[in-house]
Amino acid sequence: MMPIRYLKKHAALEEIVTVEDAEALLEWLKKQAKPAVNLSKCKHLHAAVLQVLLVTRPAISGDVSDPWLAKALQAPAA
Repeated sequence: MMPIRYLKKHAALEEIVTVEDAEALLEWLKKQAKPAVNLSKCKHLHAAVLQVLLVTRPAISGDVSDPWLAKALQAPAA
């Protein structure tokens, strides 16, 4: 199973998303007119992937099970 599925309207992050996935996700998000990510099936993501999400600020969908991660993704960009 691939940890990221790139779909027409969003990237679906699933299971464990590793540091090796960060660069490809960044490049995909930069190419999207309306970047979006679904985290409903994500169990863990590497800090590098979190940094990609914080920098690109895509629309986030799906329930984020980790309260700390949910709060971090809702915080406004500095």
